[in-house]
Amino acid sequence: QVQLVESGGGLVQPGGSLRLSCAASDSIFSTSALGWYRQAPGNQRELVARITIGGTTNYADSVKGRFTISRDNAKNTVYLQMNSLKPEDTAVYHCNVKRYRTLISYVDYWGQGTQVTVTS
Repeated sequence: QVQLVESGGGLVQPGGSLRLSCAASDSIFSTSALGWYRQAPGNQRELVARITIGGTTNYADSVKGRFTISRDNAKNTVYLQMNSLKPEDTAVYHCNVKRYRTLISYVDYWGQGTQVTVTS
């Protein structure tokens, strides 16, 4: 069973930065699309950013220009650099790995989540 371990969350003031990391226990990233989701209290989990196997990235409109997703397949790690943080970015952030078995079928893996709190 693949395990994902997130780190890097914490408490930060508005305008500050954090870098989240998510490391996998097995070497699966080369065949996986990767993403970061977040869930604030009372809200549904939403996609923040994702990166395809080929390196194409997509971002939620609310984080464009502030967040950057990147991947290091050799380290089986995906990162989320978060700059210019706002109070509305406060949430539990989860990494997601879609490991493709075929061109259209995949297995989903989720990390346990890391809390990000933006407050003055």
